Amino acid sequence: MTQLLYSQASVPSVGTPETATANVVAFFEALTPASLDSLGTVYTVNAYFKDPFNDVRGLIAIHGIFNHMFVALDKPRFIVTESITSGDQSGQCFLTWDFEFYFKGQRKLQTVRGASHLKFTDDGLIDFHRDYWDAAEELYEKLPVVGPLMRWLKQRVSS
Repeated sequence: MTQLLYSQASVPSVGTPETATANVVAFFEALTPASLDSLGTVYTVNAYFKDPFNDVRGLIAIHGIFNHMFVALDKPRFIVTESITSGDQSGQCFLTWDFEFYFKGQRKLQTVRGASHLKFTDDGLIDFHRDYWDAAEELYEKLPVVGPLMRWLKQRVSS
């Protein structure tokens, strides 16, 4: 990991939550294994991150989550479909996104639809990142062995 992961000295100043949101959207839509070393340009050193599988604090832990994504999946990418930025100066936004990827060794494109609530510091860095998505519907139901069982359980509960 390069120094950028640990240092935010090179982070440009952003004036508004709208600018911070635009920077974050651009970063995530262009995310690659190489760009992971620049997480310090969008997250604070002690940022909080939570999703259905992770609950961590700190840039190094967040780096580990995204690194694992690139190791475990083929061609993962985020497509932000909508963003809503707080109209006041509270420094937060809500993003909806599609996460596209291939399971290793498979050719069928998978899509997980979700949303992120982000809170920014005054200098436009993410200090709070909470992802919301349905792991059962968006992931487990797509797995070859677990999927049929999850779909059967869903049908039984809704009947």
